Amino acid sequence: MKKKEIIQHIVNWLKDYSAKSGTNGFVIGISGGIDSALTSTLCAMTGKSVVVLKMPIRQHKPEVDRALEHMIWLKKNFPNVSSEVQDLTPIFEKIENEFPEKIQDFLTMANTRSRLRMLTLYAYASHYRMLVAGTGNKIEDFGVGFFTKYGDGGVDISPIADLMKSEVYALAKEAGVVESILQARPTDGLFADGRTDEDQIGATYDELEWAMRALENNADEKTYTAREKEVMKIYKDRHRANRHKMNSIPVCKIPRELF
Repeated sequence: MKKKEIIQHIVNWLKDYSAKSGTNGFVIGISGGIDSALTSTLCAMTGKSVVVLKMPIRQHKPEVDRALEHMIWLKKNFPNVSSEVQDLTPIFEKIENEFPEKIQDFLTMANTRSRLRMLTLYAYASHYRMLVAGTGNKIEDFGVGFFTKYGDGGVDISPIADLMKSEVYALAKEAGVVESILQARPTDGLFADGRTDEDQIGATYDELEWAMRALENNADEKTYTAREKEVMKIYKDRHRANRHKMNSIPVCKIPRELF
């Protein structure tokens, strides 16, 4: 893996896209995780203006601390970066008070948090004439669909969506991302108890990468171990259930003769 070359390729792509779109730079939501840390660093490397937002909603304190550490590191190393902390807890609690209790199931409200953050990112992006940079990687965006539709999936550009999670870690280390984020277990930051992605999915990203590559390479299922069979089922079930997130929105085509 040519890490320096890949980093430069993404940075050049970001600069070119921003220039062609006539925008001033990038807005990124910072979670305290590896994906947003790498994405924001790559955007900062463009030299264009970058706004990084921390948007806590009853968030697990270690995640908040890592995010703040990364924001400090970014601003120290890149003078084109500015940061904001927008506490969305009061707004979220207002939504809770207004929504009927019968629709406030656990997953619905977790996704509502993500969509509230998307709304906030676009408010900043609109004001500063910037692009919202997505932080999804290949496994999340095209493998198991581990993102919220019109939440963290609602972005303008996806700089790292062609990278496996292991590749994200490798590039983040090459780029100098702080050690606390490199060592942290991945989490989506949507739960106050700090549960990890692995807790929710039932498999590690390394295992999910194996499954994705095994399918791409038409690996012989007869060679799978018991755990690999379990992981493959998790991967396939998630992929099937979340196809609606990965495909274009269905459009009802009207036969021309009806006009």
